[in-house]
Amino acid sequence: MDHVALNDLVASDLRPWLGALIVAPLGIAAVEGVVLSRLAPGGYDWRAFAASIGDAVGRRIFDLLSTGLGLAFAIPLVGWIYEHRLFTIAMDSWWPFALLLVGNEFCYYWYHRCAHRVRWFWATHAVHHSPNQLTLATALRLGWTGKITGTVLFFSPLMWLGFSPVAVTLALSGNLLYQFWLHTTWIPRLGRTFERWFNTPSSHRVHHGSNPEYLDCNYGGVLMVFDRLFGTHLEERADVPPRYGLTTPLLAYNPLRVAFHEWINLARDLRNARSALDICRALFAPPDARKSATTREGSS
Repeated sequence: MDHVALNDLVASDLRPWLGALIVAPLGIAAVEGVVLSRLAPGGYDWRAFAASIGDAVGRRIFDLLSTGLGLAFAIPLVGWIYEHRLFTIAMDSWWPFALLLVGNEFCYYWYHRCAHRVRWFWATHAVHHSPNQLTLATALRLGWTGKITGTVLFFSPLMWLGFSPVAVTLALSGNLLYQFWLHTTWIPRLGRTFERWFNTPSSHRVHHGSNPEYLDCNYGGVLMVFDRLFGTHLEERADVPPRYGLTTPLLAYNPLRVAFHEWINLARDLRNARSALDICRALFAPPDARKSATTREGSS
């Protein structure tokens, strides 16, 4: 299968329902905003809601503008990996679905962990952690540059094993869709057994906490299995309420500023680098982004 045909296949299979997966969460997030604006202490940050919508729209525009880069790099890479796959795994029984679910979760865990621990990937992922109020709209704020920073590499082993790019994309989309409902402060803990094995609003509140006690944990998408296996699971503590946002809050509402604030910080550090080691540290060392987001923007 040539690279253009592969791209067209993915687009034709996914385009009809991806639009619905964006519109439905948007409506639910708006309903949450109406309710919380009346009931929640401190009200609801509608400007942050608008910034999240702006991020989602901007991401779509940026994807269209960067299509050439995708055709030049990502699509050929995916096509090459799939052409050299070890097996061809047909989704015709229960076990390929189960294997894809677990495999996708494993790949997502390591992508998400690297997105927090490698600054090159954090520059995109910081956008998702920038809201200072955790709401369902936060799930829509994903940044614009994920497709050009190499995120696909984390999921390419699944295609090398024999899962089609369409199946992998659908599995990742389902994983992200599951995570939509996790971005809440009003859903309590859901029972010991469920909390142990699955990602829940309680676990995800911890993940979004910028408290020193909560940094860099709970990376799973649907499951908490790999967090427990690799020692990155933390439970929500009654004595330490999560404080949301970056450790140095980003107070901007301009979608452009939200999308590129950490890239600006990264560019500043690269400009000030004095050696190759400084450059490598700026790009790939664990980020201090939430501690060194130097711009305290007002409304913009």
